[in-house]
Amino acid sequence: MDHRTPTSAAALAVAAALIASLGGVARAQTPEAPLPQARESAAGPEAPPDPTVPRGAVKEFLEDCREGRYAAAARLLDLRELAERPADGGARLAWKLKVVLDRTMRVQLSRLGDRPEGDLDDGLAPELDRVGTIRTAAGDVDVLLRRIVVDGRPSWRFAPDTVAQIPALYDEFGYGELGQVLPEVLFRVAFLDVLLWQWIGLLLLVLAAFAAAPLLVWILNRVVRPIAARTSTTLDERLLDAALRPARGLAAALLFGAGAGALRLSVGAYAVVGAVVKIVVILSFTWLLFRWADVLGERIRERLEEHGRRGAISVVPLGRRTLKVVLLGLAVLAALQNMGFHVTGILAGLGIGGLAVALAAQKSLENLFGGITLVLDQPLRVGDFGKFGDRVGTVEDIGLRSSRIRTLDRTIVTIPNAEFSQMQLENYTRRDRIWLHTTLGLRYETTPDQLRHVLAGLRRVLLSHPRIDPEPQRVRFVGFGAYSLDLEVFAYVPTRDFNEFLEVKEDLFLRFMDVVAESGTGFAFPSQTTYLGRDAGLDLDRQKKAEEEVRAWRERGELPFPGYPDEAKRAMDDSLDWPPLGSSARRGDGR
Repeated sequence: MDHRTPTSAAALAVAAALIASLGGVARAQTPEAPLPQARESAAGPEAPPDPTVPRGAVKEFLEDCREGRYAAAARLLDLRELAERPADGGARLAWKLKVVLDRTMRVQLSRLGDRPEGDLDDGLAPELDRVGTIRTAAGDVDVLLRRIVVDGRPSWRFAPDTVAQIPALYDEFGYGELGQVLPEVLFRVAFLDVLLWQWIGLLLLVLAAFAAAPLLVWILNRVVRPIAARTSTTLDERLLDAALRPARGLAAALLFGAGAGALRLSVGAYAVVGAVVKIVVILSFTWLLFRWADVLGERIRERLEEHGRRGAISVVPLGRRTLKVVLLGLAVLAALQNMGFHVTGILAGLGIGGLAVALAAQKSLENLFGGITLVLDQPLRVGDFGKFGDRVGTVEDIGLRSSRIRTLDRTIVTIPNAEFSQMQLENYTRRDRIWLHTTLGLRYETTPDQLRHVLAGLRRVLLSHPRIDPEPQRVRFVGFGAYSLDLEVFAYVPTRDFNEFLEVKEDLFLRFMDVVAESGTGFAFPSQTTYLGRDAGLDLDRQKKAEEEVRAWRERGELPFPGYPDEAKRAMDDSLDWPPLGSSARRGDGR
């Protein structure tokens, strides 16, 4: 239970005891609580209402009642047809009528007639005018004015039929026993058309609602939790956990709204309280939907990971954000509607001003549609590594406005989606294999047979290596460079792991160096050479041996040019040791 509960309960008990004690004093003084006394007005002098017109008569009555001048307000009641004239001159009837009007209708003075003859088109007798209609348990009751002659001049008063029904109306809509129990001071002081005792009640009701809401949610959780635990999935339990905190706000608002009806607020005050309660309910419910969207988004991401659909995972954050934006927009519209704004007019205004908004937010809209394009087309996904323009890095987020890239320097680069979607994007993560391409330059002192020996050896390495795709692959003598004989090596390593590719590449290059060394030649480098004789840097013995081996191939008809025969290829397939002999990696597989 929330720690505020004992404190709130104590406050309620103290307040109840105080009110009860004050009420006991009031009952001891008089069987009926005295009327609130007149309040001093801080407003400056203004023109008095004119009771010779319906609007002026009602305005004068309301002003007298607001200032506590109920005896003066009673002069606007037509008491002539009452069976028994009240001893107080009708002051208490005026007070009860004001309470009834406050609780049943909003008197709109602008709709009342401002001519001495009143409204002649209301379907009533010429001497009657309608202030409004009260819906009671027994049926509708019209609040009527009647034109009479007072001191030789016409004047409007509340009609006798209306005055006769004031006691019954007060019994249904008045303060009831509270009007007899509570002390006068609580009815005398008012602010914003809310009496002091009603302000105290609202404060206590707020404390009670916020104290009782956690307890109510705790009880509901204890009831619903075992039911959720019986299901085979954990989704319902996660949704229940996410709903606990927003549910407290919902419960507090609903409890407060339910209790506010007992405070006998005026129509205007109750409308404000109702609007506040609705707004709190809307915000709490929106908060609940936000938390459920997060839970469902996380669940969808987990299911996509389980099924290996990494491409769709990047759509989840954008979809969740879009849903939250839509929910927030609906919540704002609902809140505005309950605050009295005409949402239809607002939407129409948005439609008219849509072009201006589009022009003002052109860049934002471009970024939004750029983000949607990236999500739908999916050239890159969150977690992919690639090249973006002149930058290389990993995609960390694709948002509504921009995307974030983690560069090799471990910095974050934020790129607007409109610009990002127009870049040339190279996705390294999605490649099925990695291209091995290099050019080897041999010295010009290399003889043709030596070159043939090198080519055959390099091709043998590619064909024999278990981590090189058999097709396509090639080693070709492609040209005469400025200072080298150029050999092109072209092959693919079947891996997506760049580290594994570097391991294979390193092994191949080391074996290439062995082949070149065995052939008795060497790699070229930029230089200028003055030839005075035979270059002593070449290995003459190995040169002779390589040439003899090529001569033997020629004599046996086994010269591997323009390529190795299929039978020889099959014999060499995966015949090379991998990992190489002496490598620490060989100890792990028992070889």
